[in-house]
Amino acid sequence: QVQLVESGGGLVQAGGSLRLSCAASASLSSIKAMGWYRQAPGKQRELVAAITGGAGTNYADSVKGRFTISRDNFKNTVYLQMNNLKPEDTAVYYCNVETSFRVYWGQGTQVSVSS
Repeated sequence: QVQLVESGGGLVQAGGSLRLSCAASASLSSIKAMGWYRQAPGKQRELVAAITGGAGTNYADSVKGRFTISRDNFKNTVYLQMNNLKPEDTAVYYCNVETSFRVYWGQGTQVSVSS
C-alpha cells in the first residue's frame, strides 16, 4: 500500500542544479534511515546520501560538498539538493526508506548531466 513517488529529475548542463523529491503515499513508522541511491548503466547501485532517524547524514565522497539530503516530516518527503552537477552524476536516482520491518524503494528518476 505504501509507495514512494519520486520527482525532479531531468537534463541539465554541467554546473547546474536539480532538486529531487521523494514523497511517501502514507506515513511510515519505525524509520531507521532514508536515502538516495543511484545506478548508472552497467554499474551497480551505489549509496549517494542517507539521513538517519536522528537526522544524522552521510554522503558518498564523490558528492560531498555538492549534494544535500533533507526531509520534511510534515509532508512525508525526503529531498536531495544537487548542486554543481557533473557528467559522472548521470544515473537513475532511487529513493530508499528503511524501516524496522522492510525496505521501500521509489520508482527511480533519471538525472542526465551534459558536459
